[in-house]
Amino acid sequence: MLVEVRRKETLLKAGALQDAIFNSANFSSIATDEKGVIQIFNVGAERMLGYAAAEVLNKITPADISDPQELIARAKSLSAELGTTIKPGFEALVFKASRGIEDIYELTQIRKDQSRFPALVSVTALREAQGGIIGYLLIGTDNSARKQVEAERMLLDQRLRDQQFYTRSLIESTIDALMTTDPRGIITDVNKQMEALTGCTRDELIGAPFKDYFTDPERAEAGIKLVLSEGKVSNYELTARARDGKETAVSYNATTFHDRDRTLKGVFAAARDVTERQLFVQKLQETNAELEKANVAKREFLAVMSHEIRTPMNGILGMTELTLNTELTPSQRDYLGVVKDSAESLLKLLNDLLDFSKIEAGKLELESIDFDLRDTLGDTVQSLATPASQKGLELDFHIEPDVPDALVGDPHRLRQIVVNLVGNALKFTECGKISVQVESGGTLEGQALVRFAVVDTGIGIAPEAHQSIFSAFEQADTSTTRRYGGTGLGLAITRQIVELMGGKIEVESELGRGSTFSFTARFGLQPDRRGLDQLPELENVRVLAVDGHETNRLFLRELLAGWRMDVVVAESARAALQELAAAHRAGQPFALIIADTMMEEMDGFGLAEQIKNDPVLRGTSLILLTATGRREDSNRCRAFGVAAQLDKPVRPSLLLDSILETLGGRWRKRAVSATIPLQRPLRILLAEDNAVNQRVARVNLEAWGHAVTVANDGIVALAALELTPFDLILMDSQMPRMGGFEATAAIRAGERNTGGHVPIVAMTANVMKGFREECLAAGMDGYVAKPIRLDKLVAAMAAAVPDLLSGAPGSSVESATAPIAASGGKRPFDSVGLLAGAGGDWALVREMIQLCCEVDGPRLSRELALAVGQGDLSGVELAAHGIKGLVGEFHATAACDLARSLEETARQRLGDAVPELAAELEREFQRLVAALQLFLGESKDTVAANQNPHPPTIP
Repeated sequence: MLVEVRRKETLLKAGALQDAIFNSANFSSIATDEKGVIQIFNVGAERMLGYAAAEVLNKITPADISDPQELIARAKSLSAELGTTIKPGFEALVFKASRGIEDIYELTQIRKDQSRFPALVSVTALREAQGGIIGYLLIGTDNSARKQVEAERMLLDQRLRDQQFYTRSLIESTIDALMTTDPRGIITDVNKQMEALTGCTRDELIGAPFKDYFTDPERAEAGIKLVLSEGKVSNYELTARARDGKETAVSYNATTFHDRDRTLKGVFAAARDVTERQLFVQKLQETNAELEKANVAKREFLAVMSHEIRTPMNGILGMTELTLNTELTPSQRDYLGVVKDSAESLLKLLNDLLDFSKIEAGKLELESIDFDLRDTLGDTVQSLATPASQKGLELDFHIEPDVPDALVGDPHRLRQIVVNLVGNALKFTECGKISVQVESGGTLEGQALVRFAVVDTGIGIAPEAHQSIFSAFEQADTSTTRRYGGTGLGLAITRQIVELMGGKIEVESELGRGSTFSFTARFGLQPDRRGLDQLPELENVRVLAVDGHETNRLFLRELLAGWRMDVVVAESARAALQELAAAHRAGQPFALIIADTMMEEMDGFGLAEQIKNDPVLRGTSLILLTATGRREDSNRCRAFGVAAQLDKPVRPSLLLDSILETLGGRWRKRAVSATIPLQRPLRILLAEDNAVNQRVARVNLEAWGHAVTVANDGIVALAALELTPFDLILMDSQMPRMGGFEATAAIRAGERNTGGHVPIVAMTANVMKGFREECLAAGMDGYVAKPIRLDKLVAAMAAAVPDLLSGAPGSSVESATAPIAASGGKRPFDSVGLLAGAGGDWALVREMIQLCCEVDGPRLSRELALAVGQGDLSGVELAAHGIKGLVGEFHATAACDLARSLEETARQRLGDAVPELAAELEREFQRLVAALQLFLGESKDTVAANQNPHPPTIP
């Protein structure tokens, strides 16, 4: 009884489960009889098809809710498949199931509202116990969602195929050979261009190592590693090799690529054929070489033409000068003056053409040497005073007090700029004045910006010509009947030089109202050293400056006040006499008067006569400044008590010399660097072939307590090192037999075996750009340019031998003093710089002059003449270098510049220009020798009492 109850419960539960499945709303369940008439229509069928069960039961078959066309198509398909005729309709839906074949198919069903949806239908035959079919069960699901997903997937697939096609088309359309590799450098894909480049098919390339298709596999593999390490690589040049051996130069560019998880997948690379580009570059290089040859030929042509024209021009100028010194009629003198002016104009044109050629070829380089701005400009402007005076023009220059004086740059090119601009002003100014003005533009990072201006009262320049005048062969005056000569090269060259100096040139002008040419330039700053303002002997000395021009009075006031003198200015000789009288009454008389010779009502000589005739004022010293360019009668100067007469515009250092000489014959003392506290004396080897330079260096070094051994060349220096250990070597760069570079190389080679190191400081007259770095690269420890300044020598020694200096106070190394006879003439050397460079030792100065005039000078002149005569350019270069070092000790600017130019000309192997330059240098050198001998004679009487009681001897 209990078992039967449990069986009924189980059956009930099973029936309940069947009811739950059959009546599920998630799928349709339709049962039919054997003829297909619907007998069961569950809730899922009602929901999917929109019919109520009562509307379809015993009324329709499933074929009635199916797409008729699909039924026809299914019947046809099954008939062909099963080899029997199947009727469209319900039979087509259940035929397979009736034969016991599992059947699941998709077809479109039609809802009550005639809307359609895809349905997935499973058909099962219902059989009785004996196996006969009593009906069919059709279970269906709405397939719309799946169909939509499939449609979307198909759309995505199509888009992906489209994208792949586009990408492939893009890859194949590029001119570059493209490929991808995995991180190991194995090719994973290529384009047609890669196939063409290698001569291999895509299938052959995929899976092969990238490096195998290049002439340098190691470099190709390194390219892959480089892009993997850096993320990309550009313009990595390789040479591809095809299967047939053809080689192609390619530029390889590559980058890494990653998947969406940022995992490295490999390298994408492009190789572009650059064979034509390389051929183009090669052709361009060949063209540039041809152009350079043409430029060289042009420069050589200009040099040859310069030489060929200069030689007869020198003859013309020389003979013209000689003839002008003979007795001539006024007409003859006038004719010869025209010849002389024309010859000088032609020489200037040649110089401009040579400079312009250098600029065009990029061969114009600036020097970088120490120079004094005020002396440089003073010399430059003073050299132009005579032509200004001949035209009746006033020429002055003014430098603001805050402009630094001790600069580093190219004074020769600065002079060239100023001469060019002032020369133009002289050419285009008929009356009035020309002024050179200098002001500071500030300093930054060890450089000074200096602003220069040349102001004139000339004819002016039309606005439309302001820019064109700085172009080559352009002038403001373009008329066919030009009144003013010239080629138009001067300002073009000036602009280029200014730009090389880191500056800019401009013009402000108005027709009929004059012009202002202004330019800026950048210069280095010399290390701190004593300037002209540190003169205790001039402090508070009363001086009266007399000049009719306000600009000149301002210049004198600032200059004299800079030396800490008590300055009063007067605008005329009569005003000066009033100031003198007032000062005497106040008990504060003037110690010195500096007066212009050319003043209205009463000139400088008239003022001198008044002072001499006044018993109260006759003791006042007087220095006269003249702008006429003519030297007055020395007897007249002595008669009026004039201490010195100087040309305007006056050079500050020359004026200072005259003031110091006038005020009691005192010479300003120069301390080397205030004090030189020595930690220990050094054993110094001085390798120098110039006797004057040997003497200067040796006297000063021994005065500081050092022991000095002199070697005349590098071979002797090496021999000396074998015998004596030295603490320091001062090495000249150019010496006979063995120069400084060769000697340094030998010393450093020996030290590599011994482990020692002796400091070497280069001591050379070569101040060309980059030479200091060349010395250091050769193994030297320091560099000092000639002429040697003692403070710079001390600094170089201290840098090379760190324990040389100590903090302990030491004795001041001061020079002896010696008066220099007053002289208003302009010497070809700087007497102030000469004595200062010798540490104030007059005996040493005398010995230097004797060595120059009697020993080294004649020897170097002979060597130069012999080298020129034999066409030995190396010999010319060596001799010119020796002369440059020799005259540099005397601060002989003109001779030093000529020697430097000759040395550089010989170095560049411009042989045709050498004879003329050598002749000019010889003339200037002989002029220097004569001036030094005269200087020695002038000072002979006054030096005896001041000579060193122990005169040095020649080592």
